Amino acid sequence: MQGFMEKLSRLFALLGGIVLTVLIVIVCLSVLGRSLNSVLNGDMMQQALPDLANYLLALGIGPINGDFELVEAGMAFAIFAFLPICHLNGAHASVDIFTQHLRLRMNRFLRMMIEFVFAAVLIIIAYQLFQGMLSKLNSGQTSFLIQFPVWWGYALSVTGAIVAAIVGVYIAGLRVLEFSANRDILPVEMGADH
Repeated sequence: MQGFMEKLSRLFALLGGIVLTVLIVIVCLSVLGRSLNSVLNGDMMQQALPDLANYLLALGIGPINGDFELVEAGMAFAIFAFLPICHLNGAHASVDIFTQHLRLRMNRFLRMMIEFVFAAVLIIIAYQLFQGMLSKLNSGQTSFLIQFPVWWGYALSVTGAIVAAIVGVYIAGLRVLEFSANRDILPVEMGADH
């Protein structure tokens, strides 16, 4: 089961990375296009090389239409796509000022309880995103500029949220086994360096 969860989490992290890379390219091209558009519409280009400037403007050089809409939908997916691998590896930030002096058994108990809460929150988030997706689907709402259905962004996010919830439940189950067996099965949270 651990191997399946790792493969699933890595797949979503890879998809999130691809989407994030595409979004970076979109933002860079949009900023570059906006800058070139300003230069081509500027007085200097319009006086020095008006034919070239107007030709390039006619090609559509400018910002990418709806870039922020694409970034908004893509970032939501990327966040949920990275969550399963982060959760599986215990890479969430943690503060252990109060728990570092507790006995190991008590720390295992706290980790188990935290994972139960985390799993419940992930399930609630996935459920609410799914309800939001259904609402957007039924309303037919589209984005302002490029008119793509808003529910598409929700659908992408829901897939990542469902995988995160599945991984959360799996981790919570393993933490119960750890507490019962009184031994570590999963890596202890990496947390932040202090």
